[in-house]
Amino acid sequence: MRGLHFMAATIEPRRSFSNTFLALNILPVLDDTIAAIATPLGEGGLAVIRISGPRALAVADRCFAPAGKACPPPSAAATHTIHFGHVVRHGQHVDEALLAVLRAPRTFTREDVVEITCHGGILAAKLALDAALESGARLAEPGEFTRRAFLNGRLDLAQAEAVADLIHSRTELALRAANEQLAGKLSQRINRLRDELVEALAHIEAHIDFPEEDIAPDTREQLLARLERGVAAMDELLRTAGEGQILRRGVRAAIIGRPNAGKSSLLNQLLGHDRAIVSAIPGTTRDTIAETANIRGLPVVFIDTAGLREARDEVEAEGVRRSRQTLQQAELILHVFDVAEALTAADEAYLTEFAGKKRILVRNKMDLPARLQLPTAATGLVLEVCCLTGQGIEILKDAIKELVWSGEIRAEMLQVMINSRHQDALNRGRVATLRARDALRADQPLELVALDLRMAVDAVGEIVGQTTTENLLDVIFSQ
Repeated sequence: MRGLHFMAATIEPRRSFSNTFLALNILPVLDDTIAAIATPLGEGGLAVIRISGPRALAVADRCFAPAGKACPPPSAAATHTIHFGHVVRHGQHVDEALLAVLRAPRTFTREDVVEITCHGGILAAKLALDAALESGARLAEPGEFTRRAFLNGRLDLAQAEAVADLIHSRTELALRAANEQLAGKLSQRINRLRDELVEALAHIEAHIDFPEEDIAPDTREQLLARLERGVAAMDELLRTAGEGQILRRGVRAAIIGRPNAGKSSLLNQLLGHDRAIVSAIPGTTRDTIAETANIRGLPVVFIDTAGLREARDEVEAEGVRRSRQTLQQAELILHVFDVAEALTAADEAYLTEFAGKKRILVRNKMDLPARLQLPTAATGLVLEVCCLTGQGIEILKDAIKELVWSGEIRAEMLQVMINSRHQDALNRGRVATLRARDALRADQPLELVALDLRMAVDAVGEIVGQTTTENLLDVIFSQ
């Protein structure tokens, strides 16, 4: 990464930032200053330009003019104060602005930080950023502010990932889970687990250094018990992987059925607003429409598909093709039927085709005389709704939540929702720990036991950034 240099330092292992830095006994020194627009691009009331680095205050002196002759320049201002003035570029006032001075180390990056709040709008924010860049800062890379917070010890890697989870949260439960991880709840569990493995490794390596001292039976049993506790802790964390994936990316639920069965009407009812065009003309939906809804606290991505039937033209054929592709990826299917229409051969074919999927059979238009008779052998929960009046929709939402996440969502469950990266690291750590346990139990050479334990320690350490590679950091912070 640009601007990254190193200085010698002594690092206590738990507080280290990466295995690379540990191996070289060095700490990163970031000697350049970065800037970026920290608010979404587009028109709005306000925009914030964030500047971070050792020359942040000097950059602010060049691009910000405080209002009033008696007002000090940013470099002379007290920390955690706000000042009114103007952004200046090429000697001209760009915009009125408020400037916040935040001196290290009490900042997000643990560097000197300046935040300029100007009026929103693409041009005003861009000119303010240009003024900062022309005054000595460089444009920040994606995720670089959070990366600096990690490199400077403000956050560990799991907490840094929680920042992205917090930004992308689509339900209150997802937001709470991200806040728990940002507060370090998951990191505490991981550090305790790693400590257990490191303690066992230290005992093993001590016996390797003094081979004349055999491991006493009671010591061996204590080491085996420690490894068993480690495996149990990993198993407990791995059980949260499914729920963590649900809260982060949501559940994909495909709405399927014959044309004019009410799929688009059902989507609109579940979303609480009109998203899809509703018409009595069959085949109105000719493409897939995806929208996320908050269903009892869980993010569910509903996908309204084109009616599954023989296509009349190329456009409709493409819609049907996309519908089938969506069905392959969906974790839940809402199969909608028109109760006023008798079951057709096509209905029966779809019932058979998707029998292996988790699904709900939705009998729509329950306000009309019923002619539909579903086969007794059809699998899946059967519910009745009326998309015209909304009757039965709340019961359907309850059923979706129960199929996706059975049982109560407890507060303590939200503290340690691991993601797919954590899951991969824990799986590797678990396999290595089991190998070490079996080797120790079989009285194999202690060097083999130690090798597996080191692999387990490294794998678990990846979660909080004790063991990392530059490529891994690039992937995480680019998101």
